Amino acid sequence: MRHLLIAAAAFFALPALADEGSWPAIRDQLYDDRALHPGAGVIAIDAPYRTGNDARTVIGVALAAPRGLSIAAVTLVLDENPMPVSAVIRLAEPLPRFRFDATLRINGPTPVHIIAETADGQLFVAEQFVKTSGQGACAAPPGTDPVTALETLGDMTIGIGTPERAADALAGLVGQQMDLSLGISHPSHSGMQMDQITLLFIPMRYVETVELDLDGKRYAEVTGSISLSENPELTLSIPTETRGIDVTMTDTDGTVAHASKRLADY
Repeated sequence: MRHLLIAAAAFFALPALADEGSWPAIRDQLYDDRALHPGAGVIAIDAPYRTGNDARTVIGVALAAPRGLSIAAVTLVLDENPMPVSAVIRLAEPLPRFRFDATLRINGPTPVHIIAETADGQLFVAEQFVKTSGQGACAAPPGTDPVTALETLGDMTIGIGTPERAADALAGLVGQQMDLSLGISHPSHSGMQMDQITLLFIPMRYVETVELDLDGKRYAEVTGSISLSENPELTLSIPTETRGIDVTMTDTDGTVAHASKRLADY
């Protein structure tokens, strides 16, 4: 997945196109001349009209593949963030229905683009605009002391729940899948933040990948970016029959952490 990170990082210096924002350039760099079909009926975005907290905004996505197709990957793009390609989820085995949400830093007012790729290579896109309070979240001081944050870096908590968002109706998840919630202790330094004591910039360090195995088999891999919030939280839909969950987190400094959960049979 490192090539995705390199491509995402290239957007730090990507100029916006006049009157069109950054999306045309992002789209061309990611997909070249591949067709992007309208995502109505395939993608539902659950995002606030205006963020309550720029540094910790939840964006949810529910996906329902067109008849006869299945979802293989989904990409979340925050057009005007310093690293627009904010999260990429690849499913080991494509699914007809899938949902996720994540806590994100949103640096300023921006279109949000969600791109779903089906197993046969078709692309579908949906867009929603999110306003912010202008905090400049990617450069805002970290919420915890950088040294203290290292003491718990990599700690993870796994929870199980039921789908509750309205967008789940599109994906038809109620009664078929449950929610896996994952909390990761990580400072998610953007490289744009300044240590308030030394006044030096804190080196970039964020969650690079999260690998999720269910009952001993790979289920999904999430590729992160600096757009993930400090101590990010992820929620992914998983089959209700799941009994064993194993998570591996790797950050950009090479730190690897593991967490597991076993569910009782009912």
